[in-house]
Amino acid sequence: MTSVFDLAPEARAATRAAVRVVPVVVVEDAADAVPLARALVAGGLPLIEVTLRTPAALDAVRAIAAEVPEAVVGAGTVVSPAGVGDAVRAGARFLVSPGWTRRLLGAMRDSGVPFLPGVSTTSEVVTLLEQGVEDMKFFPAEAAGGVPYLKSLAGPLPRARFCPTGGISPASAPAYLALPNVGCVGGTWMLPPEALAARDWSRVESLARGAAALGAPVSR
Repeated sequence: MTSVFDLAPEARAATRAAVRVVPVVVVEDAADAVPLARALVAGGLPLIEVTLRTPAALDAVRAIAAEVPEAVVGAGTVVSPAGVGDAVRAGARFLVSPGWTRRLLGAMRDSGVPFLPGVSTTSEVVTLLEQGVEDMKFFPAEAAGGVPYLKSLAGPLPRARFCPTGGISPASAPAYLALPNVGCVGGTWMLPPEALAARDWSRVESLARGAAALGAPVSR
């Protein structure tokens, strides 16, 4: 199965770099989904995680999948097997969970799309590695130990690769991206609430461009 970290070869070709920053989007109004996604793509962030935290989320995934072909839209905050099915039927091309259970992991495996189960402890990482899962979300990244914690895992658990999410900022993102066991980072800093409320898509595009530049020197 394709890795989330390698999901968008067409996006890498367009940006001349790996897509290493994933915007984590909370959509309150499905009508905003398409212009928001277009702004992120224009700024160089085509890999978009729409969190399933609002009633509009699945409609947002559906709209982006249908109307923004340059985007690679996925679903985040997937916490149940039913949520897995709903997200994939809406057009999600990858799945992200804040944590996992055996039932949820089984559903994500069976979905046929790449997925990142969430972990925050060494035991969770080892358990997933035992089951052949090497790509994981590290959440909540800053609260769970941040860069020093992930750095300490690289030696004993070199097969595990992470997408840290939770509290990451433009100032801290480069330190995460410099780690050998980090494939990408997720964040919301390019989506300030006031810009979303004002539908200031040009500001979102500008912030997305700055975020995309954080991964530009590295190709995978």
